Amino acid sequence: MTALLLRDLKLSIRAGGGALIGVLFFLTVVAVIPFGVGPDLALLSRIGPAIVWIGALLAALLGLDRLFQAERDDGSLDLMLMHEHPLVLTVLVKCLAHWIATSLPLVIASPLLGLFMNMSETAIGATMLTLLVGSPAITFIGAVGAAVAVALPRGGLLVSILVLPLTIPVLIFGVSATYAAVEGPSPFLPPFLILIALTLFFAVIGPAAATLALRNTSD
Repeated sequence: MTALLLRDLKLSIRAGGGALIGVLFFLTVVAVIPFGVGPDLALLSRIGPAIVWIGALLAALLGLDRLFQAERDDGSLDLMLMHEHPLVLTVLVKCLAHWIATSLPLVIASPLLGLFMNMSETAIGATMLTLLVGSPAITFIGAVGAAVAVALPRGGLLVSILVLPLTIPVLIFGVSATYAAVEGPSPFLPPFLILIALTLFFAVIGPAAATLALRNTSD
């Protein structure tokens, strides 16, 4: 499992630019917002957490189609399906490697974009924390879409279409927790705990559903 994790990290970084492409897309999405909204610093500060979350969500969707594509192309997907280790554990490790390579850099880059959006220190810290907790859920949900579309030659757009509606609850509670930490009197803890629960829920459901989809695809 450790060898698989390290292998997938290398593949995620090398393939298509990996983390760099995601971070650049993240920067681009958030950077164009002030030009459309105008030089209203109060408005930018107010909508900043939502914009950063939306940018991170869209950037995280970019590389999901490559989650199982390399194994499909070189034929190792069939070996994964026949391996003695449980396939669901293999999928879980691949999701973890994909999150480290693509979503974790977005979390690290979020404070810089928070400054760009004139967000307060509390808002930046809350946004970074909620992204750290909530972004794994996006990867686990995306694994299902990637497994469904793995047999398609150009399944990238299909993966995004399948995954995006399912990630809306993660987006809602991530933004809600951030605003609760900044504005009050709404407490920060309830939406934050729901966000953690969503991540834990999809950490169980996502790999299992992706495993089932991969087996059906191979059949």
